[in-house]
Amino acid sequence: MNAEPVHERRILPVLIGIVGALLIVLVLILAMQHYTRPAPLNEKRAAERAKALAELRGVEHNELTTAGWVDPAKGIVRLPIDDAMKMVEREWRNPPAARSNLLARVQKAYPPPAPPAPSQFE
Repeated sequence: MNAEPVHERRILPVLIGIVGALLIVLVLILAMQHYTRPAPLNEKRAAERAKALAELRGVEHNELTTAGWVDPAKGIVRLPIDDAMKMVEREWRNPPAARSNLLARVQKAYPPPAPPAPSQFE
């Protein structure tokens, strides 16, 4: 009585099960790719997206390179990056004064909220 055929009979169902499971996973992956793929872009939509991106980049470039008001009521302005870096470098030569100035600007830009109204149930 040979033990080899019994061993081969045990391995074959295991291999078939593993290959079957891998094939099921492959079919599920392909189905998910098919059902979750967005509709292809037509030329009109592609041109619309390219135009929107160009406008966005133009606005971003304008905001990064020109001065302007962010909030005139609070006196907050937007500076070009080069000017802002020069101003920071000049201010931080005296760190304690620069820190107090920075904290004062933060308090001005973002004042603390008003205290909550008292509850009628307390």
